[in-house]
Amino acid sequence: MKKVAIVFSLVLGWAPFGIMGQANAAGDAAAGKDQTVVCSACHGADGNSAVGTFPKLAGLGEKYLTKQLMDIRDGARPIPTMVGQLDGKSDQDLADIAAFYDSQTRSGGQTDPALLALGEKVYRGGVAERNVAACTACHSPTGKGNAPAGFPALGGQHAEYIATQLRAYRKGYENAAGRTNDGDSKIMRTTAFGLSDGEIDAVSSYISGLK
Repeated sequence: MKKVAIVFSLVLGWAPFGIMGQANAAGDAAAGKDQTVVCSACHGADGNSAVGTFPKLAGLGEKYLTKQLMDIRDGARPIPTMVGQLDGKSDQDLADIAAFYDSQTRSGGQTDPALLALGEKVYRGGVAERNVAACTACHSPTGKGNAPAGFPALGGQHAEYIATQLRAYRKGYENAAGRTNDGDSKIMRTTAFGLSDGEIDAVSSYISGLK
């Protein structure tokens, strides 16, 4: 039962901190705002990026975002466009930045009607024959996530960004050049490995339209 619960929590690539490491610092949103001037060029002043390749950070979840920022800074999650951006930032700095973005309101997105049926099926029911769990257990039916548990809010996120991350995790299953910061258990990589390109595109589009 414990294994099943963990699989559910990782279906779209985000893990509880018990698996991926604990981010302990409590963030100060006001202090974080002062450190996001450079970030706004890609992620928007309020964390709502205008370009699908850059994630919306607004309302993402402080705990989750702190952990990701630490992983990027420390090299556990290499992102070419982020190289050097977090150099010299302390754990507290990153926690403050995360707190600021989490305090902002996420803008909405839209689901492609042609992908709605398949996307909803994957998000709400998974793909049982390939051991892909449903996303709802940890990210909620509306995509609001579970901030205290470290499960990020997905609803309204750019479909392009979500699809890219799922493919990166899928690649990471066999190739270290993919995304691998889901812990030694490789649960997210294993889950993403079970999704086809069509299913990735559909569930990503469905998530973008959740509110």
